[in-house]
Amino acid sequence: MENALPEVRCSWAGSSELYRAYHDKEWGVPLHDERALFEFLILEGAQAGLSWITILKKREAYREAFDNFNAAVVARYDEHKIALLLQNSAIVRNRLKLQSAVINAQKFLHVQKEFGSFDAFIWQFAGGMPQQNNWRNLAEVPASTQVSDAMSRELKRRGFKFVGTTICYAFMQATGMVNDHTTDCFRYAQLK
Repeated sequence: MENALPEVRCSWAGSSELYRAYHDKEWGVPLHDERALFEFLILEGAQAGLSWITILKKREAYREAFDNFNAAVVARYDEHKIALLLQNSAIVRNRLKLQSAVINAQKFLHVQKEFGSFDAFIWQFAGGMPQQNNWRNLAEVPASTQVSDAMSRELKRRGFKFVGTTICYAFMQATGMVNDHTTDCFRYAQLK
């Protein structure tokens, strides 16, 4: 009986079980769920200046602290709620990031009203379907693109915060708007 070869993953998935599970089950999978899109919008903004593993480790605490990323609830957070969140050591305690989550929830609701869903609005940047890239290694994967530039500009124009082009590209990768798994990764072919 032959031993099965181990599955090859994108090099960033590393040795962390949390990272591997995220890579194998979520990253790059086309996402159209409103709550989950809002979650990634907030988590990607929270990640600014930090590693993604830091945010993944705090993800469950974020879900609890942010009412399971219910945008309608988060949009009503006031200064008292922000003060409570600033005391929560299980999340990133940065006032600007916490305030931006509330602002982004409000803007998220405006976009839903205007477009019928945030999904309809955000996926227009990808032409409604995932872009299939063909990166051979992590060094080829860009930090931003013209599409993420356009997304960032439009989100900022609408008043969203912590939505720079690099954050927008990370959002696109996480939500499957682009398939940035390297071509040797077992998930690349599965998501193509």
